[in-house]
Amino acid sequence: MSAPGLQLLATRRGLARICGDGTVELLDLPYRDVAELLRAGGGLAPAATAPARDRLPLDSVTAELVAPLGSTRAVWGVGLNYHCKARAAGRAVPTEPVLYLKSASAGSGPDATVALPSSISTQPDYEGEIALVIGARMHRTPAEHAWSHVAAITAANDLTARDVMAASANPTLAKSFPGFGALGTSVLDIAAVADRDAIEVRTTVNGEVRQQATSADLIFPVPQLLAWITKYVILEPGDVVLTGTPAGTGQDRGCFLRPGDLVEVSVGGVLPLRTRFCAETPDGEISDDEPAATSDGAPDAVAPSLLRTESPLTDD
Repeated sequence: MSAPGLQLLATRRGLARICGDGTVELLDLPYRDVAELLRAGGGLAPAATAPARDRLPLDSVTAELVAPLGSTRAVWGVGLNYHCKARAAGRAVPTEPVLYLKSASAGSGPDATVALPSSISTQPDYEGEIALVIGARMHRTPAEHAWSHVAAITAANDLTARDVMAASANPTLAKSFPGFGALGTSVLDIAAVADRDAIEVRTTVNGEVRQQATSADLIFPVPQLLAWITKYVILEPGDVVLTGTPAGTGQDRGCFLRPGDLVEVSVGGVLPLRTRFCAETPDGEISDDEPAATSDGAPDAVAPSLLRTESPLTDD
């Protein structure tokens, strides 16, 4: 059941509005996803008032869902932005945000199956995060005005190849493999978020809770983070800002993703974002074979000595 307030999905038949009774309304709008809607300049308001072309059970459209922010032009991320993550990593709290861009071509959506790039990386890692969806242009925006420029929140899995990060010191490479930019499943109007300073994020791997925190633990809270970013760059409607991941990643636990794993990220009132992982075939395509979880469902452990490097974004 969705949280009260406007909550949107993107389907192969266009945008849909979630209703409180477990149904969705397919909207009479020309936009393929929420990012395109926001770039039109009217915020989420057109989706709140648009007439419905059809009304269907939510379960009946699950197989038709696509990434609600698939046409996003920029995805910004921040490294090491939870106090609990800094403690788990044994790292000093940063004095300024450490930012990176994630390639939009890495995007994936609800219930995607992502091939693990085993020919390049043996340390693919999940990172459950709160994603902010920008609704109005931001440039040199003061912190006290930052929230008014945010249209919505959604869930993100900011997947990272830890060993590629260590070898290249380049977060864009480590985080931009195909499918490594999972966003969705739904997008929740910021007006429906009861406590913007304590938005919950929770990650499970094969049903086991691995991460659980709220935005109250952020080192750089949302207003401060957005004000800092927009000192340097312009954020446009439809852009996404990832807010960092809490403790409990595979890096913290000494284990990484394996074929057959299922990761679910839950954020605030949005629908859970599920991503399945499979083996890479020799030609780089995906394979549904070779589930590689151990008998207890957990991935094999990796020696802790492999988990610490000098890259400033190793622990993010």
